[in-house]
Amino acid sequence: MSVVKVLAISGSLRKASFNSAALRAAVELAPEGVQVSLHEGLREIPPYDDDLRTGSGYPPAVAALRAAIKEADALLVASPEYNFSISGVLKNAIDWVSRPPEQAFDNKPVAILGAATGLLGTARSQYELRKILAGLNAQLLNKPEVMISQAATKFDAEGRLTDETSRGLIAAQLAALRDWTLRLRR
Repeated sequence: MSVVKVLAISGSLRKASFNSAALRAAVELAPEGVQVSLHEGLREIPPYDDDLRTGSGYPPAVAALRAAIKEADALLVASPEYNFSISGVLKNAIDWVSRPPEQAFDNKPVAILGAATGLLGTARSQYELRKILAGLNAQLLNKPEVMISQAATKFDAEGRLTDETSRGLIAAQLAALRDWTLRLRR
């Protein structure tokens, strides 16, 4: 079986982010045939300004993210829920990466997960992110959905995901993303 390289992107900059912690769990839980790597450069991406792109080209942090997405076989995106939507830093990164040439999300397999302290576990932000990525022709994995609610009770003090149900869902989502990616290659 060929290895599916998954790039994991967290829409949170917070050091103790539950979403980043969920992606670290994904690295640990990756099933056979899946290699997950974390992208940690969103903090360096400047606010979107097309004058920069058309004048001097993509800023280095944007160029690095575009290259990492292009190299990856699939994406795993985690977004916190800010004001019923995705985080501003994630939207900013998507806006930069989706510009021509070679819009980076086109036909890219993508799975979404999220963790939040409330009861809905990022359901609203995941809906918004799905709309954005569908508009960019990303190939979204529909099931299984991973919405980690009451996240403060599901991670330990070191940020390790301890909830077995959530761990099982992440492992199942990665297996489904692997299968989806391989099916799309045919």
